[in-house]
Amino acid sequence: MINWRYETWVREFEAERERRGAVGDPLWSLGAALDPALVRSLRKFQVGEDGDGSALIGKAERAGDPVYAGAVRLFVAEEQNHARMLALLLAAGGSGTLSGHWSDAVFVRLRRLMGLRMELLVLMVAEVVALRYYRAVRDGAADPLASEVAGRILADEERHVPFHCRRLREGFAGLPAPARRAVAGGWRILLAGAAALVAVDHGPALRHLGVRRRAFVAETVRLSAPLAASFTSAPARTPTGV
Repeated sequence: MINWRYETWVREFEAERERRGAVGDPLWSLGAALDPALVRSLRKFQVGEDGDGSALIGKAERAGDPVYAGAVRLFVAEEQNHARMLALLLAAGGSGTLSGHWSDAVFVRLRRLMGLRMELLVLMVAEVVALRYYRAVRDGAADPLASEVAGRILADEERHVPFHCRRLREGFAGLPAPARRAVAGGWRILLAGAAALVAVDHGPALRHLGVRRRAFVAETVRLSAPLAASFTSAPARTPTGV
C-alpha cells in the first residue's frame, strides 16, 4: 500500500540535497589539527557511516510503498555523504580511513539478518548514539573544520530520527500494547548497551572533547524514553475521507 504521506519526507530530503549543493563543502584546503584520540574515534565512525545501504533499500522496496522506498534511498545518500565528509576531514588532518572495524561488521550483520522493522530498530540505536557523539565533536573539538563537519552531520541525524520513528510507529501499530511496551523496553536496553560500548571504545576521544564516559551514556539513555514512546505509541486514527 502506498503511503503518500512519505512524499513530505521525500521533498524534505530533496530540499536538503539542493541546499547542500548550494552551500558547498567545507574548506578542506584549510586543513585540520586533530588530536590523535579524536582521529582514531572518527575513523571508526567513518566506517559506520560508509556503505551502499542496499540491504535497507531492498527491504524498503519489498515493503510495497515506493514513496517510502524513495525516501530511504535519499536517507542512504545522506549517510554516504557523512562518510565522504569524514574521510575528507581525516585527510585534511593527514590521516586515512579504515578498511573496516569489527564493531561495524557485527552491527551490519545483525541488521541484515532481520526484517525491515528490526533493521530500523537496530539502525535507530546507531542514530541516537550518533546524536550525542556528533554533538560532542561539534561543541568540544578545538578544530573549526572538525566542528563544522560534525555540526552538518548532527543536523542530518536530527532529521533522520523522526523519519525512522514514523516508520517504526506504523510497523508496530498492529501489536497489542503489552508487546509494544516490550519492544520499547528491549530497544532501550540495547541502546544503553551500545552507548556503554561506545563510551569505553571512544573514551579517550570523549575525554579530549570534554565529555565524561558516564555522562555520555546517561545523556544518550535519557534520549531513549521519549523516542521509544514515540515509535511504540498507538498511531492516531486518520479521519474518514482524509
